Amino acid sequence: MQIYCVGGAVRDELLGRPVTDRDWVVTGSTPEQMAALGFRPVGRDFPVFLHPDTHEEYALARTERKTARGYRGFQIHSSPEVTLEDDLRRRDLTINAIARTADGALIDPWGGQDDLRARRLRHVSDAFAEDPVRILRLARFAARLPEFSVAPETLLLARRMVDEGEVDALVPERVWQELSRGLMEPQPSRMFQVLRDCGALARLLPGPTEIDLETVDAAARCSEALDIRYALAIAPPGAPEVARARSERLRVPAGCADLAHLLANQDEGPPPDGDATRLLEHLEALDAIRRPARALAWVRARTHRARPGSARRETVDSAEAQWRHLIEVVQAVAAGPIAAAARAAGTHDLAIRIQAALRDARRDALAAWLNARAQHAHSPATPLTNSVQGPPP
Repeated sequence: MQIYCVGGAVRDELLGRPVTDRDWVVTGSTPEQMAALGFRPVGRDFPVFLHPDTHEEYALARTERKTARGYRGFQIHSSPEVTLEDDLRRRDLTINAIARTADGALIDPWGGQDDLRARRLRHVSDAFAEDPVRILRLARFAARLPEFSVAPETLLLARRMVDEGEVDALVPERVWQELSRGLMEPQPSRMFQVLRDCGALARLLPGPTEIDLETVDAAARCSEALDIRYALAIAPPGAPEVARARSERLRVPAGCADLAHLLANQDEGPPPDGDATRLLEHLEALDAIRRPARALAWVRARTHRARPGSARRETVDSAEAQWRHLIEVVQAVAAGPIAAAARAAGTHDLAIRIQAALRDARRDALAAWLNARAQHAHSPATPLTNSVQGPPP
């Protein structure tokens, strides 16, 4: 039995990047021998085991044979006769097909080190074409390693796979898994560029394929959350039906789908120092009083979109702070006394009168806050009382 460290850990070590976890390949062994050594089996489709102490994954060397379209159409073969080179051949990219022995020697039968030096993403073999998920992984690695180019022959192979319908066999959950990871990489635009270049983007996202790549990258530079990056990428301004269709197609989490639809539907808004009536109407349209976190995520996304590719973290944080104060001013209006006063005046149209009085009180609170902030701006020595929620943003 021989054990090798493989894949991302070796690649990242050679690139001088942090290694978060390690994967291992075992040759010359069987599932029974692994179990006897205390390894716990966890693989459903092929023999993968967890180390009894480190809990890192150890997989028996295996080969794959294509049996049907899609990423599940494989027959897995694992035996003590499968060599390390056989196992590495089935991997996606040469930079992920480098192994390290226990004494530190590198085994690199497919030229991964040369491609690392050349900053090139290249497929290992024609087996790449057997699994459409590898197109998504190629695009994700382009976003993770934006200084790397895609080898022309690899891009050509990806195009052929798209033309042959392999991408159409991908299930939404698998597509979302890779897209969401790619969105959280340093330069998500590269993922969309690669998918567009090979023709996969139009198959994966219904509707127009224009994406504001600079804005998505600016959101990444500002370390925005996944829902904001997703909304900026897939929600065309003024086209909520497109955003909804894409979210349904990808079966994305509800929070991501909700923000994308909101951004597409509410792409414009009044300035946070504008008219109190308009501000209240906009806060109600955002459902900001009940769902402030979602509304503030919209603010961050909208700030990025208003400054395509150039929004800085402090600008976005400042916009969020301003709108947070406005939301807090409205939330501070106590509904109980207003409802009690309306009941004291009679029960006719009670619900309508309570709602109208509450809106008036919220509008007046916003107007008072805006007026106090304006006075404070002209005379900083003028204190702001608690009735208008403390200091201005």
